[in-house]
Amino acid sequence: MKSILTILGAWMLVIVSPFASAQSQGAITFETKINMHRNLPQEREAMKDRIPEFRTTRQILTFNDTESLYKPLIDEQDDMAAAGNGGQMVIMRTPQNQTYLNTAEAKKVSLREFMGKNYLIHDSLTILPWKFGNGTKVIQGYTCRQAFYTDEKTNKTTVAWYTDQLRPSLGPDNYNSLPGAVLEVDFDNGLRITKATKVELRNLKKNDLVQPAKGEKVTEKEYQELIAEQMKKMGNGNFIIRN
Repeated sequence: MKSILTILGAWMLVIVSPFASAQSQGAITFETKINMHRNLPQEREAMKDRIPEFRTTRQILTFNDTESLYKPLIDEQDDMAAAGNGGQMVIMRTPQNQTYLNTAEAKKVSLREFMGKNYLIHDSLTILPWKFGNGTKVIQGYTCRQAFYTDEKTNKTTVAWYTDQLRPSLGPDNYNSLPGAVLEVDFDNGLRITKATKVELRNLKKNDLVQPAKGEKVTEKEYQELIAEQMKKMGNGNFIIRN
């Protein structure tokens, strides 16, 4: 039986390899649209008059056959500020976060920017508890299939659309554990939608895909505790909305 499985695996590799190698390098541009009004607490309702309803940013996902890097486009240095009553200041800033994956080494490195400081989180690859739907749609010329999962802690659902016409384990940020490339993600029924606006299959330049290396090394737990502590310190004065 082991010999049969080995032969079958080798046969599948022969079939897939020519297709995969032709599609193994490139870049996917994404646009993320966030509803800034929907989750404002009741005591912040007046802020709707001072901030836009939707916040739109762009990101790029570069990839080869084993690595990928997801980061903001460099032209997204578009901090916005608006003054409110009592000198209150609202700042909308695009954090310079990056997510690097290496499937050959089962490794993930996340660069997270918070309060003007960079943090590096090293972790192994994880697989989200996806379920598969029957829906299909075409995104940037690629036929995509539907997958979804519901977070048990928050009860919020994420719907992803992925294509097996591009390599597996590829997608924006943490949405990269499906048998194809994720080209659209809808988090919490439109609260945040990330969608591919351009797919380029091309050879990468030298610095297109580099693992993040500068920042204070912390665990995911330590980073979340840091955020929670900073949020406690934010009172009725200046505060930051981050996407």
